[in-house]
Order: sequence, then structure tokens, then C-alpha cells
Amino acid sequence: MRLALPTAVRTLGVKVSVAIAVTAALVATVIGALVHRQMADDLLTSARRGLDGQLVRAVEDYAAGRKPDAHLDPADLPTPVAAAIRHGRRVTYLQSTRAGPELWAATMVSDRNVLAISRPYEQETRDLDNLDTSLLTAGVGATTVALVVGLGLGVRVGRRATSAARTAERIAEGDLDARVRPVGRDEIARLASAVDTMADALGARLAAERRVTADIAHELRTPVAGMITAADVLPPSRPAQLVQERSEALRLLVEDVLEVARLDARAVHVQTEPCLLDSLAQRALARLGDDAEDVEVRVLEGGADAVMETDPRRVERVIANLVLNALRHGSAPVTVEIRAGTVRVRDRGAGFPPELLTVLRTSGPQRFRTGSVARGQGTGLGLTIAVGQARVLGARLDFANHPDGGAEVELDLRRRRV
Repeated sequence: MRLALPTAVRTLGVKVSVAIAVTAALVATVIGALVHRQMADDLLTSARRGLDGQLVRAVEDYAAGRKPDAHLDPADLPTPVAAAIRHGRRVTYLQSTRAGPELWAATMVSDRNVLAISRPYEQETRDLDNLDTSLLTAGVGATTVALVVGLGLGVRVGRRATSAARTAERIAEGDLDARVRPVGRDEIARLASAVDTMADALGARLAAERRVTADIAHELRTPVAGMITAADVLPPSRPAQLVQERSEALRLLVEDVLEVARLDARAVHVQTEPCLLDSLAQRALARLGDDAEDVEVRVLEGGADAVMETDPRRVERVIANLVLNALRHGSAPVTVEIRAGTVRVRDRGAGFPPELLTVLRTSGPQRFRTGSVARGQGTGLGLTIAVGQARVLGARLDFANHPDGGAEVELDLRRRRV
């Protein structure tokens, strides 16, 4: 089951959104700190200027003999203020106390007397706290918006990158018609364009190779037929028998290559009709002749009357190739099990090598490669043709190793190949 939002897309989206959100949070923090600092300086400067003006008026009142609006020689005068005014300067000083911040302004009015004035600084502190709250709210809001926008951008970029990756995987699996079709002119579009260009080049190269293979096979049919005819008129002898056997093997190889070329070119047509699977299996074994002596057909539950609407010739070809492959690369006896809609072929050999089984399950059999190269048997086309015919039938081949030993391949005519 495919999720609506793939993991890779979510990961990239989260990374981009987190990066943008962190950047927005840092910017908001720096701007907030600067605004806080500037506002604090402005409030303190304004408060000091106002309190200093009151002190100047109080000094004028004191000098004129009027009662000043200030304290003369206050007992709670802060020590830093007392030390600073000894030099005859007017001083403003912000003091932190348990009751709250307090702003002082003081000056010497004689050699021994000090005139000072103070007021609470709580209003400015509250204004600064309110400003910090507003800045924090704005910063959180901006970060949230950046997070959402970043997630949207990241998901969009991730989906495009994932689409390009999936198309590349489809191309690697053999779907050379898959294309990304890039949109835009950014790096993702360049990547998509590169994938499409690679697919075009790979498709052209494979098409050329297939044409060459098919042309060679076509050209070989006539001389091979002549060799078989000439071998048939040779006097009976061991050399003549060897020539006949090798000529027949060469003819079968040419026919296999031509069939692979037709499957690659999709120049095939399915002709379906109601068929009994057990009858198709028996006819497929009859085509193998003496090679089928060690093959046992088992009709299991539901297989005796299993009627499928399919192409009998192609099903017989798939079964015959699977059995022949089991005989060549496995060990006898080979069992063909018929169930409702499925045919399973199993041998008693060592099974598929792990690396070969991985290849068979992912990209399918590789032509001209077999699992028993050291034995020098086969051309590697048997499973390739079986997979190709199954694809034409809309069926599926599953490769596995039986728990009790041996390789097994199941042809499932009920499931569409995906």
C-alpha cells in the first residue's frame, strides 16, 4: 500500500521547513534583541532627561529660597550617587531595589548639602515587558508561518525529486517509456531532464542491440536449416549424430533469440480460450519428450477442473521452459503442481543462489546468463522467455527457494503483473 506522502518526501519537507523555521527564529531573536535594547535605552534616556529637568527646577527653587520639590540630604541616597556628586556634577542613576527599580537624580547645592529627587521606574519596566511580549508573539507567529511555508516548499521539492527517482527506478527495471517530464528551470528540473535524456539514450541503444540480435538470428535461420538438412543425409555414425545434435541445438537457440526479439518488440498477439491447466501441463511435458521422464504432475485441490481464459500456446511454452530450466540447473525429480489458477514447478536441487534470487525478484532473469555457468548448460534464455510470455499473458512469475530444498517458480494466472 502506497502512502499519500512518501517517507522521503516527508523527510525532505521536514528538513527544509525546520531549516527555514530555525532561520526565521534566529532572525526574529536578533531583531527582537535589537529592538529591546533600543527601546530600553530610549526609555531610560527619556526618564533621565525628565528627572534631570525636575532636579534643575528644584535647585533653582532652593537657590531662590523656595521649598524645592526634592529631598535635601536624603538618608537613602545610593552610594554610587553620593560618590559621583562629590565632583560637583548632576547625576542620574537607576537603582534596583526589592520594591522595584527606582530612578535617582542628585547634585550638590553647597559644600555639605545634597539635593536629590527620585521616582519609581516601574512604568517603563512594564512598557518594556509589554514590548517583549509583543516581540515574542510576533516571532512565534513568523516562525510558525515560516515552518508551514517551508514544509510546503520542502514537500513540493521532495515530491518532484521522488518522482524523478521513481521514474529512474522504472527505467532501471526495463520500462524505457517512463519519463519524468521536467517542469521549470531549477536543479530538480535539470535532474529530471537528465533522467529523460538517459532513458532516451538507453532506449536507443537497447533498440539498436535488439535489432542487431534479431537480424543476426534471422540471417542464421537459412544456413542453420541447411546444416540440419545436410546432417540428415550424412551416413549414420557418431560424428553425424553429433552434428545433428549440435545443429538442432543451434536451431533452438536461433528460435529462442527470435522469440526474445519478438517479445522485446511487443510484436505478439494473445489468443485466449477456455483451457484446463492440467491438460496444458501435460501437453507442455509432451513437448519435452524424453526430457520429461523425471517430471511428476500433481493436481491439487481445485486444480482438476481449473479452467482459465488464457492463451494455451503461451502457457505451455512457459511451463515447458520452467520444467526444462529445473531439469538443467536443478536436480530430479521435478514436480509440477496444479492449483486453481496457478502452476508451480519445483526441483530438488540446491535452489537459486541468493544473489541470483535477488536479481530474479528485482529485475528479472538476465538473458544469456544462467545459474550454472560452470556446468556449461543452457543459454540463459529459458527464464527470459518464460517471464516475457507471462508478461504478455498478464500473469506473474514468482521465484523462491523451497524450505525443504530446491528451487520453485510459480506461474500465477490470476494476478495481474505489476
